[in-house]
Amino acid sequence: MKISIEKNIIFKSLSHVQSIVEKKNTIPVLSNILIEAKDNILILSATDMDISIKETINCNVIDPGSTTVPAHTLYEIIRKIPEGNEIEFISNDGKRFSVRSGNSKFSLACLPKDDFPIIEINQLNSELVLDSQVLLSHINKTKFAISNEETRYFLNGIYFHKKKLENEDFLSLVATDGHRLAKIDFAYTNGLIDLPGVIIPKKTINELCKLLSDCNHNVKINLDPNKMIFYIDKIVLISKLIDGNFPNYEKVIPNNNNNILHIKRNAFCEAIDRVSTITNEKSPAIKFTLMQNLMNMTSINTESGSATEDIETEYNGPKIEIGFNSKYILEMINNLEDDEITLSFKDSSSPVIATEESNPNLIYVLMPMRV
Repeated sequence: MKISIEKNIIFKSLSHVQSIVEKKNTIPVLSNILIEAKDNILILSATDMDISIKETINCNVIDPGSTTVPAHTLYEIIRKIPEGNEIEFISNDGKRFSVRSGNSKFSLACLPKDDFPIIEINQLNSELVLDSQVLLSHINKTKFAISNEETRYFLNGIYFHKKKLENEDFLSLVATDGHRLAKIDFAYTNGLIDLPGVIIPKKTINELCKLLSDCNHNVKINLDPNKMIFYIDKIVLISKLIDGNFPNYEKVIPNNNNNILHIKRNAFCEAIDRVSTITNEKSPAIKFTLMQNLMNMTSINTESGSATEDIETEYNGPKIEIGFNSKYILEMINNLEDDEITLSFKDSSSPVIATEESNPNLIYVLMPMRV
């Protein structure tokens, strides 16, 4: 195999592909990427057996061939080569892989391509076509609520499913860690007859966001109950899905939070940030006291002291004292975008709902803490 390619082109593709590869692997070939050169294209593939990626780029193929190369080492080599340089890949016997650019030469050990797992790309039962930036925006609005607790593995991803709202087809993205919940619905007009409800793993979500951020086209999605395939420009991302039942999240969304508070989002975030300076992992709570057109925020840490701040609001309900995890409420409010947001309360022991006028199909729910 012998090819030549410009540094920026190969570096961008390598950054996508090597990201899938785990730092430590019990199976050596999974630390490598598969490189295939033919017909003036280069195909880069990687897998961790749960997620696989295959990207195709144009290059000058002098001699076709294929081999597998250590992913992170190759990525670091290419990263350090000057911008705009031409790079040559050479592998004559499949045992050594040479990288040449300018006065630099590198030689890497290879593993046989036949040891690399076959990445199958099948046509699956259901197909969707979505705007890449719309999908990215909706994922970014929900992914912060994904759980990291491995014992509740069915919460370690985003629940992606269809629903009917006023006789229209909608797609829903939902994430929860048991303390907070994020849900967004968006209309889909191309038919959702066979779409199953699936849980997309957190690692897949993170990799997908990186790929979507570079894409300005529609994304085609194939899925069935076990697997999901994303076609993003010349990239194919294949992921296993979490095998489990997502909880009935509708039950935890309150429908009788009638005490409505309006507040300026930026001022609220800044105030929470200041008051939370006193909090720590042992004492993460801030107490919020709702009064007529005023909110008081107080944090008390027995080790380091206390903090308090008042902020103006639009509120005419009863006095409510309620505590929230400072990190969780700040993260939730930061994911809203309107200048003014709405918080809906029931009482001091019930979840709060956060919404914004510009995005009526987005809803956040946060459980209170004892303070």
